[in-house]
Amino acid sequence: MPTVVEATLGEATVSFETGRVAKQAGGAVLVRSGDTVVLVTATASQEPREGIDFFPLTCDFEERMYAVGRIPGGRIKREGRPSEFAILTSRLIDRPIRPLFPTGLRNEVQIVAMPLSVDQDHPPDVLAVTGASAALAVSDIPFPNLIAAVRVGRVDGQFLINPTWAQAEEGDLDLVVAGTKTSIVMMEAGAKEVTEEDLLAALEFAQEHIRALVTAQEELAAKAGKPKRDFPSFIIDPELIDAVRQREATRIREAIQEPDKAAREAGLQLLRGEIVADLAPDFPEREAELSEAVDKVIKEQLRALILDEGKRPDGRGVEDVRPITAEVSLLPRTHGSAVFTRGQTQVLATTTLGSPGEGQKLEGLELALEQKHFMLYYNFPPYSVGETRMLRGPGRREIGHGALAERALLPMLPPDGEFPYTMRVVCEVLESNGSSSMGSVCAGCLALMDAGVPIQKPVAGVAMGLVTRGDQYVVLTDIQGMEDFTGDMDFKVAGTRDGITAIQLDIKIEGLSMEMMANALAQAKRGRMHIMEKMLDVLPTPRKELSEYAPRIFILEIHPDKIGEVIGPGGKIIKKITAETGATIDIEQDGRVFITSVEAAGGEMARKMIDDITRDVRVGETYLGKVVGIQSFGAFIEILPGREGMVHISELAHRRVARVEDVVKMGDEVMVKVIDVDP
Repeated sequence: MPTVVEATLGEATVSFETGRVAKQAGGAVLVRSGDTVVLVTATASQEPREGIDFFPLTCDFEERMYAVGRIPGGRIKREGRPSEFAILTSRLIDRPIRPLFPTGLRNEVQIVAMPLSVDQDHPPDVLAVTGASAALAVSDIPFPNLIAAVRVGRVDGQFLINPTWAQAEEGDLDLVVAGTKTSIVMMEAGAKEVTEEDLLAALEFAQEHIRALVTAQEELAAKAGKPKRDFPSFIIDPELIDAVRQREATRIREAIQEPDKAAREAGLQLLRGEIVADLAPDFPEREAELSEAVDKVIKEQLRALILDEGKRPDGRGVEDVRPITAEVSLLPRTHGSAVFTRGQTQVLATTTLGSPGEGQKLEGLELALEQKHFMLYYNFPPYSVGETRMLRGPGRREIGHGALAERALLPMLPPDGEFPYTMRVVCEVLESNGSSSMGSVCAGCLALMDAGVPIQKPVAGVAMGLVTRGDQYVVLTDIQGMEDFTGDMDFKVAGTRDGITAIQLDIKIEGLSMEMMANALAQAKRGRMHIMEKMLDVLPTPRKELSEYAPRIFILEIHPDKIGEVIGPGGKIIKKITAETGATIDIEQDGRVFITSVEAAGGEMARKMIDDITRDVRVGETYLGKVVGIQSFGAFIEILPGREGMVHISELAHRRVARVEDVVKMGDEVMVKVIDVDP
């Protein structure tokens, strides 16, 4: 028999049902709110995966277009490559649950979330995250700390729990929070300059509702949960760690304080090999475990260096930002370009401007969105970290980092009515030692300003870290790669001088207290202000003029009834205008016409042609027309594109005319006067 429990969130109800479908999965739950229904399953392999030193967790959000009553577009009608929304939701599921599994688990665990029905009032992403925890709760997989996720919006100063997509667009905050009953484990947000104090209030508001969802999962597990299996736990032998610590702690601490990333990694690699070779006789055939023990002691020494001495591997204090340089207008043919360098992290960003019709068309479960006119893409080639690998399409990490940087800059872009261009920013990570996503925010902002995009305010970003030991903790500003890998938190904050525009938080511990959050946000603001000053030293305001290679957009407004005349039968007229002028023409249903042309003359010509088509022909006005047809009774003259009139043979001249051809021929240009217009 199916088991159902419910939780109330504001005016909505979230239900969890297990025991009806997918009974061979380790755990399966149907999560429902409104008409949105998501099936989430959790399954673990029978045996641990050999030869790895990490937890093999996979999370997949499988979109199904039938959930919104659509058939996939294009030639292939089967769902295939995941959309950006599906990839970001898969990451959203993974990030809060990964740090909460038991240490040393090596069995493969797979979470699959599949939306079966989606309405526009209850987005499926947060239901999928909560459903993952619920599926684990009723499964045979150990997962001791249940979590839940909610979305918080703010409209007219009031917080809303799990707002609709439309409400989230209307408000000034779109925050997703995941947490346990007592603490926050993950969050990400897009915002319109929300203050740190308002964000903390939103987190406290979210925590109340998270508790209700976790309580419902506990009830579900108590009623229908499976007994937990015993899984082997791969924990490093404490004896090995003690041996490495006692013999080599001093040398390890010295090695991690090399400020250059490449030299430090090479030195640690060499040192690791020496330590393993020295200790191998005492621990025969355990070289792999010894290597892991060395890594463990490296982490211990780095954390002790920060907590006990207030020093970081490169010698900085906890709030110090690495040296910053920036340049703009490096690339002569791009519409805008910038290089932003912070320490050993360097990002090249370019901006390209296009016509409104060049926006990205969206097809997925987000029915509220149809097209994007701002896109930011993040590329992370292997040479940026001194490695080699096959160059394929972007991975989940690149999609996620690009989406975060895009979200940070989006609120500060000019309204479409003032700047109707499609904008494409591409961020190439040329060198990386941490914080490359926030480097992309800074480089992308400068590239937009260099292109002449009239952004409302500059945006900067900084990545924060955390190191804890018992009740002691230290927040780090502008973390580098080693601090990210070893520390307990990766907290990215982007915004203007006046507020936050995007955040993303991931942790490796069981949760963060509100005190930690408040300190991290305050420290991040100070770091962000320092970085912004360095950016504005290079380019204080957006350029007044667009690049000479950027297209110009001419905007016309015509009566909607005239749209058909501009397009013509089968697109004949608009194709003719495009062919003759080289301009791109986009027409909106409200009558706005956008003419995009790199050459100003071509844009002006297209504007005049469209103006002529949509002008009303008035009696008494004279026109220079072209003879396009000859009959025995008169000549047909095109006076405006697609607009023809007939001059009777008796009106061709002041004398009697025997044949029309005696006065005009095909293609002749003649001045004519309108004496009558047929209704």
